[in-house]
Amino acid sequence: MPPIKILAATVVILATVSWLAYTGVRDTKSYYVTISELNAMGNKAYSRNLRVAGNVAPGSIERVGTSAKFVLLEQGHTLRVTYQGSEPPPDTFKDDAQALAVGTYGRDGVFHATQLQAKCASKYAPAKPGEAPAGNTAMLAPAK
Repeated sequence: MPPIKILAATVVILATVSWLAYTGVRDTKSYYVTISELNAMGNKAYSRNLRVAGNVAPGSIERVGTSAKFVLLEQGHTLRVTYQGSEPPPDTFKDDAQALAVGTYGRDGVFHATQLQAKCASKYAPAKPGEAPAGNTAMLAPAK
């Protein structure tokens, strides 16, 4: 039978590793919520990492270096967002673009994002009747 000191050390090490794994997962997971759900969360909204999506309000983007301030719109609800990241917002981050902000909601009523993803809706819209499609049209060339 192994000495009691080795068993005790093993138990302490396993308990420490388990606790670190649990708190690491808990602190890094983020909940996806809509703007209306965020407003209804109450005090829970201030203590969780969140993901909030919406459309960027036209004329609301203020860029300063790698930071940006803007407003998200979602079904009549608005949310002020400040983005403070190590990289500037993506090129597709423009007025009316769909955006996903990851961060925390502050008691000041502003969502403080540390990550930002954007997709320009107009970039993926179908061509209007009579217009040539934009982008790579190599697949549309007639075969010879």
